[in-house]
Amino acid sequence: MIKRSLTVLAGMTALAVAALPASAQTYGPGASDTSIKIGNINPYSGPASAYGTIGKTIDAYFNKLNAEGGINGRQIELVSYDDGYSPPKTVEQARKLVESDEVLFIFQSLGTPTNTAIHKYMNVKKVPQLFVATGATKWGDPDNFPWTMGWQPNYQSEGRIYASYILENEPDAKIGVLYQNDDYGKDLLQGLKDGLGDKVDMIVAEVPYETSDPTVDSQIINLKASGADVLVTIATPKFAAQSIRKVAESGWKPLHIVNNVSQSVGGVLKPAGFENAKGILSTAYTKDPTDPQWADDPAYKEWAAFMDEHYPEGDKSSSFTVYGYAAAQTLQKVLEQAGDDLTRENIMKQAANLNDFELGMLLPGIVINTSDTDFFPIEQMQMMRFNGEGWELFGPVIDGSVGS
Repeated sequence: MIKRSLTVLAGMTALAVAALPASAQTYGPGASDTSIKIGNINPYSGPASAYGTIGKTIDAYFNKLNAEGGINGRQIELVSYDDGYSPPKTVEQARKLVESDEVLFIFQSLGTPTNTAIHKYMNVKKVPQLFVATGATKWGDPDNFPWTMGWQPNYQSEGRIYASYILENEPDAKIGVLYQNDDYGKDLLQGLKDGLGDKVDMIVAEVPYETSDPTVDSQIINLKASGADVLVTIATPKFAAQSIRKVAESGWKPLHIVNNVSQSVGGVLKPAGFENAKGILSTAYTKDPTDPQWADDPAYKEWAAFMDEHYPEGDKSSSFTVYGYAAAQTLQKVLEQAGDDLTRENIMKQAANLNDFELGMLLPGIVINTSDTDFFPIEQMQMMRFNGEGWELFGPVIDGSVGS
């Protein structure tokens, strides 16, 4: 009698549990008591392959966490695929990660055109497209795309910062712009134009390039011929390095501004030639690993020790390794906050609940904040100048918040 009652009760309980909404489940796909499976897409090959070190740094950081016991006792399993910076390939890899590998979410997929190709898919599937490695402004649109969030400062804010600098310091400038002919290049160019406001006619030439172009030499020649004395380069590392080198070879001496995603000393300036890069300007939000002012900084020492132990083949002069390290630390915070509720819904909820979160390798004064209406984690930057050996920061930390 007792056994039968327990059986009936157990059956009723099972039915009650089955009737619970999906949101009450502890685990989403890819999560369990022992592990969390995360997807990643990076251009390990192709025209943006210099960024591949970001994916490798992230993998190394998760290996470090796993060796230390994981996050909340769970091992991180990173499944990272190469898309060659090709949007059709990105679609293929994203579908594989979501539908075959069944990852909990995709983290730090890199590139504006590539993420654009999977933007709607990820939101229709309700799979987090979290902390994408691109500064396109559209990643901060929680009303229309609640499953996508950026991480780095957005491109339009960065463009406005450059416009502000030019208006204040070069008010009579003739501006030439080299830009990648896609959403990424056009987004930053739009920010530059917005920042110039009624002085937008200071731009005397806008010359695009395609990622399939072998070089941007002809574009630089055309920009020089325009009479511009300020050059703004909106390019990925390979083409940014080419632009710096070609400007020097042509004897042109404009004030040269290179956008943040291509300010890596090891990944861009060294291939371009330090002597060619001397005097160029950019922006920063992370600490430059080649800057001697951080030599005794505890956070820098911690990063350097991580590199030595877990990614010894990585380039310690590259800002890309700092970027990957900091992005991975941000995800670590989100997963720690998520606790044992590892559903896709809760991952996005926790990602949108970062309050004055500080990372050691961000510049002093720069903090991460998100909310359910603010999907822009980092919105502050500082101008800097390359002195031929390293970057020198100058001026205040600038808040480039959208709408500010």
